[in-house]
Amino acid sequence: MISDITLGQFFPGESHLHKADPRTKIVGSIVYMAAIFCAKNVFAYLFMILFTAMLAMVGHIRIRLLWKSIKPLFFVLLIMSMINLFATKGTGEPLLSFWKITIYEEGIWRAVLVSVVRVVLLVMGSSLLLTYTTSPIQLTDGIETLLSPLKKIHVPVHEFAMMMTIALRFIPTLIEETDKIMKAQKARGADFSSGGLIKRAKALLPVLIPLFVSSFQHAMDLATAMECRCYHGGEGRTKYRILKFTGVDVWIGLALLVALAAVIVINKFLPIGNVM
Repeated sequence: MISDITLGQFFPGESHLHKADPRTKIVGSIVYMAAIFCAKNVFAYLFMILFTAMLAMVGHIRIRLLWKSIKPLFFVLLIMSMINLFATKGTGEPLLSFWKITIYEEGIWRAVLVSVVRVVLLVMGSSLLLTYTTSPIQLTDGIETLLSPLKKIHVPVHEFAMMMTIALRFIPTLIEETDKIMKAQKARGADFSSGGLIKRAKALLPVLIPLFVSSFQHAMDLATAMECRCYHGGEGRTKYRILKFTGVDVWIGLALLVALAAVIVINKFLPIGNVM
């Protein structure tokens, strides 16, 4: 069900990951992504899987929630896997050759590790460090603080951070609206599960139109609410909560840096099954 999608949602908690400074988690997510993209073999990806599981334990996030964040990407993962499987050329003999289709061992490894494992880890890790354990207000403050040097060249940092946060905040709202509209259409006899791809796409038209109308209505309501509260951007605004680094941030930052260094070491000393 669409209502099961957890992408972009915030789950309040009292874990060390929840208490960490948002700036640490934003920079840490960049380091985490760098470690994922540096992984070149099976052992490096296995290490990152274990590291991601450790982050979930520290953040008190259940595996079921992480799995729900992956479900919407199933079709995309399938397409990416097929492209890597058939487009990768190997150095040895092909495992299967039929008509114009040739499959090599390297293609299988790239389809599994690069197209599936890498994308799954990127979504899970970024969700753990950002949306799952960081509220939208904290994300706004963290992004604005990190980009504050750009204010010297007249970049609207506050407005940029606000737009990003609002976009993340409205993902769960739009998912909920989509679920309500689909249930209402099903009650009126609509069928979204039978027929071919084209028929299913046409069946979604009665969902997309009211969804767009609802999205614009939410935007108008939000704009009106901000105007009623005399919102005029970041000029002259003060903060209720001042961001401060603590010992938790030091440990989380060190753990992420160690993970990046470990991946580089594994690539160098265990070059077995390299896919890059």
